[in-house]
Amino acid sequence: MSIPYLTLSDGNSIPMLGFGTGTAWFKEDPSEPFNLKLVEVLKTAIQRGFRHIDCSDIYGTEQEVGITIKECGVPREELFITTKVRVLEGLYDIPAAIESSLSKLQLEYVDLYLIHSPYIARDPSDLGPAWLAMEKVQASGKAKSIGVANHHRPHVEEILKVATITPAINQLECHPYLQRSQNYIPWMHEQGIEVASFNGLTPITKARPGPLDQLLADIAAKHVTTTANTGRLSEYLAALHLKLSVKEMEEIGKIGLIHHFHAWAPDRFDPNDRS
Repeated sequence: MSIPYLTLSDGNSIPMLGFGTGTAWFKEDPSEPFNLKLVEVLKTAIQRGFRHIDCSDIYGTEQEVGITIKECGVPREELFITTKVRVLEGLYDIPAAIESSLSKLQLEYVDLYLIHSPYIARDPSDLGPAWLAMEKVQASGKAKSIGVANHHRPHVEEILKVATITPAINQLECHPYLQRSQNYIPWMHEQGIEVASFNGLTPITKARPGPLDQLLADIAAKHVTTTANTGRLSEYLAALHLKLSVKEMEEIGKIGLIHHFHAWAPDRFDPNDRS
């Protein structure tokens, strides 16, 4: 089952479904041993059709991703590898960070390199110089595309003040309880910035009980069929071809607005911040 691609503003294309190596695979302690199970799961994902692997130096999984790339049997140019500059208070050394990531990944370049969070900066005005360092990474050929993650509009506006290259992507938490669709996402599209979503299943994985529980259960019963041997990886791929009706999507959106929920770093945001 093939995964569709999205063309970015810089002309590069990204698979619209990626396999993330954070969350369940995140290493709390950098000294944790090499995770052979992750390598095996990644190889299986690639065999099933995944081509986009998402990692970050803060996840502690870049070495596993690098070994997977070497051993999976799929040519490097057919894979799409994303990694990120870690979240630290204060500006991070981006030139050193990309070299470290490439070394652990055993690669000459990544397909997408992201500033993991705006909170690497002590002040929002510091994001401009950080972005210019990202532009140099792209110019060097060490990243084909560059972008950001978890950036709100004021952060992106600081970047756009100095940018000669527009961020190709903003990777954001986005789901029915955090829709961002009325103002922020349309504004980013106007700037030529695509949106990548993470935590999309939050209403059923992290925010229960909630007002969408019954509706989502009813929709799942109507649309979703599984067998005991398909496995979750196959289910994720099949979800790309699941088509909800306009009415179902409108109901999810309307009911989702009743409840507000930040799964990622909720301490960073005002409880009423829906941006």
